[in-house]
Amino acid sequence: MPVNRPAHILMVSVPAHGHVNPSLAVITELVARGHRVSYVNDASFRDVVESTGAAFVPYPTKLPLADDPDGWAEDPVAIQELFLDDTLSMWPVLLEAFADDRPDLVLYDIAGFAGRALGERLGVPVVQLSSTFVGWEGFEQDLAEALEAIRSCPGGAEHYRRFADWLAEAGAVQRDVDAFKNRPERAIALVPRALQPNAERVDERRISFVGPCFGDRAHQGRWQRPADAEKVLLVSLGSAFTHHPAFYRSCVRAFGDLPGWHTVLQIGAHTDPAELGEVPDTVEVHRWVPQLSVLAQADAFVTHAGMGGSSEGLFHAVPMIAVPQAVDQFANADALVGLGVARRLDTEEATPEALRAALLELVGDPAVAERLRGLSAAGRAEGGTGRAVDLIEAELGS
Repeated sequence: MPVNRPAHILMVSVPAHGHVNPSLAVITELVARGHRVSYVNDASFRDVVESTGAAFVPYPTKLPLADDPDGWAEDPVAIQELFLDDTLSMWPVLLEAFADDRPDLVLYDIAGFAGRALGERLGVPVVQLSSTFVGWEGFEQDLAEALEAIRSCPGGAEHYRRFADWLAEAGAVQRDVDAFKNRPERAIALVPRALQPNAERVDERRISFVGPCFGDRAHQGRWQRPADAEKVLLVSLGSAFTHHPAFYRSCVRAFGDLPGWHTVLQIGAHTDPAELGEVPDTVEVHRWVPQLSVLAQADAFVTHAGMGGSSEGLFHAVPMIAVPQAVDQFANADALVGLGVARRLDTEEATPEALRAALLELVGDPAVAERLRGLSAAGRAEGGTGRAVDLIEAELGS
């Protein structure tokens, strides 16, 4: 049962929009219910965190920030080392900030490893807020080859040794590195169950799906559909991997002269609009758009298939062309295709002809629209922000 007493809740996350945005509505609702929330992240996220009413606690991140997408290594061990270095940079900040201000419960992002360790060290309830799909029963066995590949890569054994040494020093209860990273004792998945691989094998005694938690994003602004737009298409590759001028030019060629269509093209911070060449009046170009506001009025969506964008597309029952760029986006793209609501085009395949054909095929298929209506209804029924906060308060009560 939810508790009535105010509590001090700590949220630990990392500086990436795809990790922070899913938690914001949950934090806002916790504050609205009278809880005091401390939120740890890099200083670049101060404003967005403080907009929730949480108290911001900065730490010096070791991760590449949004303006440095090339800072991410391609080697899997090097990527794991980046996250470990980030954890080790955050850890002393947590110890100092909460030595005399003990939280009653710790929430942590999937990469907020220091948050889990602190909660276990203090003996308080710990809940992962997962912004992506979660591990299923047999996950370790199914991915044994990939996990072993990381261990056996140059530097892999040393990474595991460093991580295990830190877990012991930190006083974590769970000392197995893979289990600590991938198997939370309690998790709330802020994604639609429909996008979860092997959903039937997820232990729902530990993990609860609540669907996306969007909240009120009025502060991001509103987008207004032009009066003469018969259909609206949103094109966005998210916030990180956006330096793709050739892809954007393909989109302009594919959709710019499509009768009745108006295209909203988000190009991010790393592409010069001049690289797009001549752009017709039917295409509006922005570095950033209020995505939820656009999707609420859109008829189709070209997306990198990040978990946030994929969830938002399903929520608004919008057919999608998935052009994945990195990490879980390839799996998300395949999941959307498997649900029958999207087409996947890898970047090199996304020619103007292929993009246009995929769009017309999707929007012209009534079965796609019917599947989207069902998936949207199912996702909304999972409870969203209110249910997520009820579950968190139930952990306080336990």
